[in-house]
Amino acid sequence: MVNAKTRAGLALLGFFGLIAVVGPWIAPYDPSAMGPDLLQPPSGAHWFGTTMTGQDVFSQVLVGTRGVLVVGLVAGVLATVLSIVIGVSAGFLGGAADELLSALSNIFLVVPALPLIIIVASFLPDSGDLLIAVVISLTAWAWGARVLRAQTLSLRNRDYVLAARATGERTWRLIVFEVLPNLTAVIASGFVGTVIFAVLLEITLSFIGVASISNWNWGTVLFWAQSNQALSQGAWWWFVPAGLCIAFLGTALALVNFGIDEYANPRLRSAGRGKVGFTPVERS
Repeated sequence: MVNAKTRAGLALLGFFGLIAVVGPWIAPYDPSAMGPDLLQPPSGAHWFGTTMTGQDVFSQVLVGTRGVLVVGLVAGVLATVLSIVIGVSAGFLGGAADELLSALSNIFLVVPALPLIIIVASFLPDSGDLLIAVVISLTAWAWGARVLRAQTLSLRNRDYVLAARATGERTWRLIVFEVLPNLTAVIASGFVGTVIFAVLLEITLSFIGVASISNWNWGTVLFWAQSNQALSQGAWWWFVPAGLCIAFLGTALALVNFGIDEYANPRLRSAGRGKVGFTPVERS
């Protein structure tokens, strides 16, 4: 049964997903268009106020939601697929295949994501969202692969797997129908964790000016706010909305991850129920 934390996380994710789809259509202004209202606080005409050049902050936040979620989801899917293919294969096959794939995972575990993306972005004229998502996924799959390998090692010698092997089932059918269903919670948790990592890294890259500043996302809003010293000018409306969106999205993903952990570990579900009706024994 889905608990309240998971429902709240899914509701927030659904809200951001809806904004990512319809945001560019419902934005009241072009996020890049300059206007006569310079550095104005929130009002009926500009819900989140305006920038130093008269750009509408509300429109920038709406349009920027799509870029953040696209990078997070694409990187999460690619990294999860790689971790499943390499981690499960290494744990189930064993032998030389396990040693080779484990060595590959260990190599990518020590590859620093942020410096690598900075190098890639510096050599390419237009480092778009999809390219950044691909690079993030190539540096984020190794940890999940190690976890899945360890789980697969404990599953491959279970009775039901050995029974299916004895009946002549092929290796790929054993992996797909006998092993993977028992790894669903671990895979889902790894996917959510990778999405959180990708979202924060994308925002960081935009904030420090490595990613293309012509593509709007929440990090781009913060980049321009920091570049124009919005904090020192008291223009809190320029950076607070984007910061709150980052916090709410991170909270939503964390709540979903907590729900997955509780589903995978029954002890977490019953941890608080064992104390009901407990009466301490008085010492004489």
